[in-house]
Amino acid sequence: MAEWDASLDHIIPSSVLPPFWAKFLVGFASLVCFARSYDGDFVFDDSEAIVNNKDLRAETPLGDLWHHDFWGSRLSSNTSHKSYRPLTVLTFRMNYYLSGGFHPKSFHVVNIALHGGICVLLVDVFSVLFGGLQYTSKGRRLNLAPRSSLLAALLFAVHPVHTECVAGVVGRADLLGALFFLLSFLGYCKAFRETTKEGTHSTFWVLLSILLGAVAMLCKEQGITVLGLNAIFDILVIGKLNVLEIVQKVLRKDRLVESPGMLRTGGLLFRMTLLALGGAGVLYVRWKIMGTGPPAFTEVDNPASFADSVLVRAMNYNYYYSLNAWLLLCPWWLCFDWSMGCIPLIKSVGDWRVIALAALWFCLIGLIRQALCSEDSHKRRILTLGLGLLIIPFLPASNLFFRVGFVVAERVLYLPSAGYCMLLTFGFAALSKHTKKKKLIAALILGILFLNMLRCVVRSSEWRSEDQLFQSALSVCPLNAKVHYNVGKNLADKGNQTAAIRYYREAVRLNPKYVHAMNNLGNILKERNELQEAEELLSLAVQIQPDFAAAWMNLGIVQNSLKRFQAAEQSYRTAIKHRRKYPDCYYNLGRLYADLNRHVDALNAWRNATVLKPEHSLAWNNMIILLDNTGNLAQAEAVGREALELIPNDHSLMFSLANVLGKSQKYKESEALFLKAIKAHPNTASYHGNLAVLYHRWGHLDLAKKHYEISLRLDPTASGTKENYGLLRRKLEQMQKKNV
Repeated sequence: MAEWDASLDHIIPSSVLPPFWAKFLVGFASLVCFARSYDGDFVFDDSEAIVNNKDLRAETPLGDLWHHDFWGSRLSSNTSHKSYRPLTVLTFRMNYYLSGGFHPKSFHVVNIALHGGICVLLVDVFSVLFGGLQYTSKGRRLNLAPRSSLLAALLFAVHPVHTECVAGVVGRADLLGALFFLLSFLGYCKAFRETTKEGTHSTFWVLLSILLGAVAMLCKEQGITVLGLNAIFDILVIGKLNVLEIVQKVLRKDRLVESPGMLRTGGLLFRMTLLALGGAGVLYVRWKIMGTGPPAFTEVDNPASFADSVLVRAMNYNYYYSLNAWLLLCPWWLCFDWSMGCIPLIKSVGDWRVIALAALWFCLIGLIRQALCSEDSHKRRILTLGLGLLIIPFLPASNLFFRVGFVVAERVLYLPSAGYCMLLTFGFAALSKHTKKKKLIAALILGILFLNMLRCVVRSSEWRSEDQLFQSALSVCPLNAKVHYNVGKNLADKGNQTAAIRYYREAVRLNPKYVHAMNNLGNILKERNELQEAEELLSLAVQIQPDFAAAWMNLGIVQNSLKRFQAAEQSYRTAIKHRRKYPDCYYNLGRLYADLNRHVDALNAWRNATVLKPEHSLAWNNMIILLDNTGNLAQAEAVGREALELIPNDHSLMFSLANVLGKSQKYKESEALFLKAIKAHPNTASYHGNLAVLYHRWGHLDLAKKHYEISLRLDPTASGTKENYGLLRRKLEQMQKKNV
């Protein structure tokens, strides 16, 4: 390999070849690329995996992490995606605890640091893959390919396809999986460090490598594939298996007894057995924990996997592979989501995109042929290991063994991109070796590094907020309904309903079965009092997906507004049937019963809401107000006190309970609660107005006058306050005349 590595001497100066400076340079480059994302928000999947994931909070027992999926759902649930990554969730929980809450900066800093550490580790990994495994008499590993390992690590550190993993907090699963993947490989290499006799090994390090592979899998499913890379490395580098020689012997029908000595010693066979048994055991345990059932995905997640024709499935899977290869070659068009029509299905061999399949396999077959049949043993070994590092970690995402829940996902390219960087580096070395225009090659490499760094900085900036992230996807995937949906959702959250409606309508146009877009669009139309269209959209949503509980609840709200009370009650009941623990639906059902004067049913519904969600302030408030209005002051007071024990800082509950206490002539306690509510929200007119009423009843007329006037300044149109203030003024005038 020395000859190949030396061909890069005009690109990599000798001053950066010492291990410390090489690793420092790689780590620094990785930080420069992604430091822009350190103060970004939680975006896209971060909301579900982190902000809304109860497994991060202290009240959730740590043991639950081992029975829940990545999103906090029980693995036994039919809705679980079976993504079992408890160690990644554990790091999120530690982040949450150490930073004192959901502060995204601390989460992003950890991701950036992990990527930097992985890039530094790759310098060692690439030195082994390029230069082979040799130790000094003191057990120190020699780096026989310092230039190649540094260049490959730099190419990896600045690759823009990594932005999703580094800038998106949920990408930590891929980062941790890659970290333990690399540690497992380096651990396997150490199995041969202290051996003096050829063919011997340290069983401890082999077993530790398998354990680290299992840890990698508990961070991200791809992690277990390191055992396959270890096996290929062992066969080619340690066992020195000559595939070309074996093929030639087979073709000549020679006996294979003269195969390399490693095969005769049994050491290689023993290690392969350990790797196979370890991998099978880990996969079996994970399969049992998953409940032995595969995750359930829909057609919009991965339309090719639902195609009836085997040919159509094969063409589209291979087209997806070519798109992944293109993202590695030219990572300029990046998108947070590639589903929902972003990549239309190839339905016949006449589709021009079949050319991409042919190009992919032309390149792959050429590389495989060189890896197996080249006369140069170093070339064979490097190409085989590079292809192994490219292909093996990608296999879980290939649809070959099971259906996956995406079409293309940039995050799954994090580990395979290391294999691509290795092959690219070898290509540059080969090109440099066989050409005299070395300066041109150096300029090309530096240009690629610079452009990739620039793209990383720009893309990291786009991942800092959902607004920038979603808008950036419109130009890449204009046919993706989910992109339009997310842009619309972001606009709706900011209060721009008119623009949100436009994007939601486009999402439904692109995907007429997009029930979530229908649900959100129906909600906005409901708020704008366009009830007929809202009902049509929500009815269509539940017709397409009958178990869509949120759409059933929203349909009930619309029907309630249309005075179709029986239909509304049925919709609420259907929602609860599909989602038993649905506090918001119980709350809305209670409002329906209150409108129908079914007070007992309303109280029961609201009580169910507070049992399922003790911090449901609206349900508590409605119970207090209903009991107050029906003259049950003692019960209203008891409910109010119970609510404030659970939500002690809720100013609306303080206000409601203060009203009840005032009517019960508990003036002092009522005053204290009113003042606390006003301190929390000093500009709420009703708080001052009702406190004024309390003072009016209590006989503190000057204080009553003061708060009536504050209330009217805040809301001059409040007729009740005007009337009470007029009564107070007349009373004060009468008192003044009487005193005169």
